[in-house]
Amino acid sequence: MQMQSSKQSEATIAKRNSKQQVKKNVQVASKQKCKLPLNARGAALAVLLEVLEEGAYTNLAINKYLRAHTLEAVERRLFTELVYGTVKALGTLDWYLAQCVTRPLEQLEQSVLAVLRLSAYQLLYMERIPASAAVNEAVKLTRCVSNEGSAKLVNGVLRGLLRKQQAGEITLPDPTKDDAGYLALKYYHPRWLVKRWLGPWGRAGTEGLLAFNNSSAPTCLRVNTLVTTRQHLLDELLALGAEATPSPWCEDGIVVSKLNNTSLGELFAKMPNAFYVQDESSMLVAGLLAPTPGMNVLDLCSAPGGKTTHLAQLMGNSGSITACDVHQHKLELIGENAARLGISIIQPTLNDGAVLRADWLGKFDRVLVDAPCSGLGVLRRRAEARWRKNRKDLKLFPPLQLAILNNAAQYVKDGGRLVYSTCTIEQSENHYLIEEFLEHNPQWRRVAFAHPLAGERVEELQLLPQVDGIDGFYICVLERA
Repeated sequence: MQMQSSKQSEATIAKRNSKQQVKKNVQVASKQKCKLPLNARGAALAVLLEVLEEGAYTNLAINKYLRAHTLEAVERRLFTELVYGTVKALGTLDWYLAQCVTRPLEQLEQSVLAVLRLSAYQLLYMERIPASAAVNEAVKLTRCVSNEGSAKLVNGVLRGLLRKQQAGEITLPDPTKDDAGYLALKYYHPRWLVKRWLGPWGRAGTEGLLAFNNSSAPTCLRVNTLVTTRQHLLDELLALGAEATPSPWCEDGIVVSKLNNTSLGELFAKMPNAFYVQDESSMLVAGLLAPTPGMNVLDLCSAPGGKTTHLAQLMGNSGSITACDVHQHKLELIGENAARLGISIIQPTLNDGAVLRADWLGKFDRVLVDAPCSGLGVLRRRAEARWRKNRKDLKLFPPLQLAILNNAAQYVKDGGRLVYSTCTIEQSENHYLIEEFLEHNPQWRRVAFAHPLAGERVEELQLLPQVDGIDGFYICVLERA
C-alpha cells in the first residue's frame, strides 16, 4: 500500500505539470477572497503557486518576488526555506497528505493543495516552528485563496497529520522490502529515478547522490580576468563579510560558502563587471577547449553565456565567438552578459544546432557543444527539476545530442578541437554517445587532458556529485586528425 501511495504521489505531481491541468486549476488573483499577507508564508504561497501552476523556475520566481516586495531579513530567510523545502519535498509531502485526505489530491483546488504542502513541510521538517502557528496560518491563507469550507478542510487535514505522526501511524516503507520507495520518500526524489540510479551507483552511491541533491549549494563566482584578479575579488568579498575560498577545481573560480544579506549585492554595485555566477564544474569546460587570442570559435549551444564569456576571457577579448541559441530572448541575455563583462567579440546568432549549415563547414578553430541534456547532475541547484523529469523523456536527448555533435564536427577546421559537455550523469548522453560518434567518425579521436584535481591524464571527465562533491558534469575533448 505504501509503495502504491508513493507512486500515486509522483503521478499527482506529473499530472499537475500538464498544461491542461494548469489551465483548469489556475486561480487568478481577482478571485481571491483577500490579498495574501506580505510575510514569509504569504510570500511562499504566492511563489509556490507560480512554480506549481505556471511552471516557473523556483530560484527565478523567488528573486522576482523579492525584487517586487520588501521582507525583513528573518522573514526573507524563512520565505526562502519554505519555498525551496516545499518544492524539493513535494512527492514526500503528497505521500503524507494522501493518507490524511479522504479524496484524491488531484481533486483539491490547486491553491488549497499548495497551502497543505506548505504547511505539511513546516509540521514535518521545521521543528522550531510551533505546530499551532503552522496550522493557524494555514487556515488564514486558505481563506485568502478559497473559502471557509476549504479552510475547515485544511484545518482538519493538518491536525489529522499531526495526530498520525505523533501516534506513529505513518511510517516510511520497509527498506528491506522496497528500498527504492524508502529512499525516494526519505530523500524527496521520484521513485523511478531512485530505481534508475541504484543500478549503476549501488545503494551507498545512490544515497550519497540523493543527499547531495538535497544539500544547500554554495554561490560560485567566476572571476572576470579581463578586469581583475581572483585574489582582488576574494579580498573584496571578505571585506564585505562573506566567507569565501578559491575554487580547487578552477583557477578562475571562487566558492562563497556564506553571504550576509548585502555582500554580493554590494560587490555587484562596486564591481559590476568583475564576476559571473557559475558552477565550479561548468567553469572547467572553456579551459579544455583551449582557445587562444585571435581564434574563430563557435559555441553551438551558448545561452545564457557563462561558458561563452569564459572563452572570451581566455582569448583576451581578441578574435571572434559565434554564440548560438534557438531562442531570440536567450540571445539577448547572452548579449547583456557580454556587455556587462566588457566583452566585445561575442556575436549572438540565432541557429538550430541540429540543422547543418553549409556556410560553416570547416570554418572554426574551436567548437563547443554544451549539449541540451537531462540535467540530472545539477538537481541540487534546481529544486523543481526532479519532479519535471520524465523517464520517457530521457530517451529523447541522445538522438538530439548526436545530431548536434555530428553537425558541430563538420564545422571544425582540420587539426581543430571540439569539446562536448553536459550537466548530466546519464552515460547514454555521455560516454556511450561519444563512443557511437567515434565509431562512425574515424577521423576524430579523444584527446587526453589533466584531471583538474588529481592531475593524472584522462580521456573524459565524468564528475559525480556523491564522489566529487560538486555538480555532476561530463566533458570530453575531441580533435580532428
